[in-house]
Amino acid sequence: MTVRISILGALVAIGLAAPAMAQAAPAANDYSKPEAWLCLPDREDDACDVNLTATAVTADGKGEELIPVVGTEPPPIDCFYVYPTVSTDPTPNSDMVIDEAERRVIAVQFAPFRPVCRPFAPMYRQVTLTALRQYMLGQDPKADRMLAYGDVKAAWDWYLKHENKGRGVVLIGHSQGAGVLTELVKREIDGKPVQKLIVGVMPIGSNVPVDEKGLFGSIPSCSAEGQTGCLVSYVSFRAEAPPPPTSRFGKVEGAGLHAACVNPAALGGGAAKPNAVFWNRPLSASPGPALSWAKGLEVTTPFVTAPDLLTIECVRAGDYSYLKVTTHADPADARTDAIPGDVVIMGKPDPNWGLHLIDMNIAMGDLVGIVWAQGEAWRKK
Repeated sequence: MTVRISILGALVAIGLAAPAMAQAAPAANDYSKPEAWLCLPDREDDACDVNLTATAVTADGKGEELIPVVGTEPPPIDCFYVYPTVSTDPTPNSDMVIDEAERRVIAVQFAPFRPVCRPFAPMYRQVTLTALRQYMLGQDPKADRMLAYGDVKAAWDWYLKHENKGRGVVLIGHSQGAGVLTELVKREIDGKPVQKLIVGVMPIGSNVPVDEKGLFGSIPSCSAEGQTGCLVSYVSFRAEAPPPPTSRFGKVEGAGLHAACVNPAALGGGAAKPNAVFWNRPLSASPGPALSWAKGLEVTTPFVTAPDLLTIECVRAGDYSYLKVTTHADPADARTDAIPGDVVIMGKPDPNWGLHLIDMNIAMGDLVGIVWAQGEAWRKK
C-alpha cells in the first residue's frame, strides 16, 4: 500500500500514540541561537523574507499583479507561529536543521503576516511526515509529541524573556502546530498574567474545544474586527463533501463542547466571500510547475488570488462544526472551476481530511486583515 501525503499533512487528525517509553532526555534546544529560528525580525536570509506579490485572476481569465498585504511600519505587535507537519526527515521526530520543506511552509502560511507583525517562527523537533505515514498504516513509529511541545514552550519562554518587552503578540499555527499552540495556551497562558499580552490566538486546522458561548477556557471567539484577546479557529471542507462520520476533524469530546469555527471573512457570522491567497505551486514534497488558474493565462507570481470564486460559512451539523467552502464554478468562463487542497491517498482525495492543505490560504487575506486590525487596536491602547 502506498500513501501520498502533501507536505502540509496533519497529525491532529490521527489519534497519536502515547510518547515512547522513557529514554535519555534529548538535549534542550538553545533558542538564543539564530539558527534555531526560521523567522526573526530584521534578519538577512530569513525564511519570512519572501516575495509576496500575487496575481488577481478574474472571471474573464485576466490577471493583474498586486501586493495583497499592506501593513504599518513599524508593526505594533508580534506574531509567534508554529508550522504544521512538514518535515521530510526519516526519523519519528525531526532534527533542528532547516530544510526546504520548512522554508516552503513559511512562505505558504506565515510570510504574508510579515507586514503586520514582527515575525517569530521557531524550529522544533516535530513529529515527521515519516511518522505520519506509519501511523496511517497502523504502525507505531514511537514519535515523541512531548519533545515537540517542549521545544515550542522553550522557544516561547525565550521569546517572552528576550524579545517581547511588553509587546502584544498573536499566536498562529496550523495542524500539528495548532495542536501544540492549543496545549501551550491551556498550560501556560489561559488565566495567567501573560494572557494580558495575547492580542489573538489562531490555531487553524485543528479541533479547538469551545463551549456554547464560544469560549476556549477564558478566551472568547472573535466576533468583530479589531477585537483583541480572542480566538480564530476552524477546519475546512468543501460544501459538496462535508465531514464523513469517520473524520476526526470538526468534532471534540466533552459535554457542551464543540469544535471552534470562526469565519475570518465574517467575524459576526454568516456567509461571505473570503480574500483567498493561494500558493502558486503544488503543495507537495516535490512541487511541480505553476498551477493553471485560467485558460491561456501564465501566472508567474508566488501567490494567486481569485476574487469572488469562493464563499465560506461556519456550519454545525450533528457532531461536526466546520467551515463550509463553496466554489462558484462556471464552465463557461476562462477561470479554473476547482481549487486544489485535498489530501490525496492512493490517487484519490480522502474525504476525512477536507481542505486541510489550504485551511489558511482559503482566507489568508482575511486572517492577515484581522491581525492588522488587532495591531491597530493594540497601538491605540
